[in-house]
Amino acid sequence: MDNPKSDPRELIVKTLVEKSSLKQKVYDNTFEVFNLIKEVLHEMANEYNLFLKGTDKRVKLEYRDRGKFEAEIRVAGDILIFSMHSNTFEFDRDHNIWKLSYVQQNNFNSYCGVINIYNFLTDSFKYNRLDDLGYLVGRVFINQEHHYFVEGKRQMGFLYNNFGTAIIDKDSVKRIIESAILYTLEFDLLVPPYDMVKIASVAQMNTKIENSKIQTGKRLGFTFNSDDVLEEK
Repeated sequence: MDNPKSDPRELIVKTLVEKSSLKQKVYDNTFEVFNLIKEVLHEMANEYNLFLKGTDKRVKLEYRDRGKFEAEIRVAGDILIFSMHSNTFEFDRDHNIWKLSYVQQNNFNSYCGVINIYNFLTDSFKYNRLDDLGYLVGRVFINQEHHYFVEGKRQMGFLYNNFGTAIIDKDSVKRIIESAILYTLEFDLLVPPYDMVKIASVAQMNTKIENSKIQTGKRLGFTFNSDDVLEEK
C-alpha cells in the first residue's frame, strides 16, 4: 500500500487549497487598494479644481469611474487610466524580487495582484482615434500582506527593497497618483520623424477628415522601452 504522504492526490488537494486561498487573499487586497485609488482620484480632482478655479476650464481635472476594474482621471490634454487585472501573478525567476529575504523566507509573498497605469491623449478618446497609442507609465504590485512596490518610469519607480516593509495606505496611494500625474505632465508629445509621416494614403486622409484618426502617440516613431524604468528616482 502506498504511503499516504506520497499520495499525489493529497499533494494536489493541499496545493489547491493553499494556492486558491492565497490568490483569493491577494485579489481581495488588490481590489481593496483599487477602490482606494478610485476614492483618492475623486478627492484629488475636487481638491485640485478648487485651486484651478478661475483658470481655463479645459485645464481642470476630471475623474471618471469606468467600471469594476478601471478608473480614469483627465488632466488637461492627458488621461491616466488605472486598470486592475483580475488575476494573481508570480514573477519570473530572473526578477530582482527573488533577491529579497522577505520573498526567500516565504515564496508565497511573491504572489501579487497588479494595477496598471496608462497614459493616453485626451483627444484620442474625444475624436475616437482608435489607432492612437497609450503608454504604461507605472504598475503597482500588492501581495497577501498588503506589502507593495511600484515599477515605473522615472519618478514612478520605487526601490524593490521597499517590498516587505512598505504597506500600502491612502497616503502612499496619493503619492503614486501624484507621481503618475507629474510624469505625464512632463512627458510631452513630440513631432514624429519626418520619414515616418512623409507619405499618406487616400484612406488615411479620408479617415482623418472624417474622424481625425491618423495615429498619434507621445513618442510615435521614437524608442520608448524600459530604459528609464527604476533608473531615475
